[in-house]
Amino acid sequence: MSATYAAEKQIAMAAVRRACVLTASVFNKLVKQETLTKDDKSPVTVGDYSAQAVINTILGRTFPQDSIVGEEDSADLRGYAGTVLRERIVELANETLTAPLVDGEKEEWGLGPSQTQTTDEPLDAIDRGNYEGSRTGRFWTLYPIDGTKGFLHGEQYAGAFQLPLDDPLSAAGTRLTIPASTPETLNLLESVEKAHAKLSFNERVAQILGVTRPPTRMDSQAKYCSLARGDGGVYLRMPTGVGYKEKIWDHASGSVLVEEAGGIISDGRGQPLDFGLGRTLGENYGVVGAGKDVHDKVIAGVLKAKSEEDAQKL
Repeated sequence: MSATYAAEKQIAMAAVRRACVLTASVFNKLVKQETLTKDDKSPVTVGDYSAQAVINTILGRTFPQDSIVGEEDSADLRGYAGTVLRERIVELANETLTAPLVDGEKEEWGLGPSQTQTTDEPLDAIDRGNYEGSRTGRFWTLYPIDGTKGFLHGEQYAGAFQLPLDDPLSAAGTRLTIPASTPETLNLLESVEKAHAKLSFNERVAQILGVTRPPTRMDSQAKYCSLARGDGGVYLRMPTGVGYKEKIWDHASGSVLVEEAGGIISDGRGQPLDFGLGRTLGENYGVVGAGKDVHDKVIAGVLKAKSEEDAQKL
């Protein structure tokens, strides 16, 4: 990695390690040991808020001029109705921030036994994630717990944290590389939740491409990780309704993994994803990720399936 970003790498890795310890603690304490109703997502809420507070606290100490586009804000925590949730979040954030320093960490980052925060400080840190996004300037994207059901079920979920850069970085070590695909080895990586992607549309695209293997369905940006390591050949997420706009924190980190592994990320029309429009991807239509050898074929399949779908509406 370029020396220019060595500090960012060191601090980001420390922040993510602390956040991962926190989310593991939330799972062990709140998911395993508490009785949850079918629709109870409160452990995810606690984990999301607490992890965002921890990461934003560290960034606030180390890069105070940087902006953050995060999923959460603290409005619901500040009133009387949010008292119980607020106390839990502040407790978890302090527990994580005040843990002993490990190699590579520094007290001035807001870490260590002497760094206990007041009730308002974690809430203010959460609200540093309210940046609206921009095409200019430097900002980070943050999605503390991506994959609600995966987290609650002890399955796949992701914590996504990224600093978008105009120029790619060079890094030492062995790169992940997306292998070449054939119709026999190709399969789709898609969402578990029908509300998150039009799975019937994906099925038609698979037929057009001659894909015979069943799709791999999992929560979160873990799908991008699978694609980057060659486990599945196409990430396909098409909108389920008119007017839906993807959030940038749902895709910023994962798209980098795929591109660094030699793949291509675009929308369903083959246009690059635009992370400079604000907190959403604007008019980008869906998301397609694939190796360079098949990406154009996938886009052609998507366009054909969309044309058929539109013709049926006439």
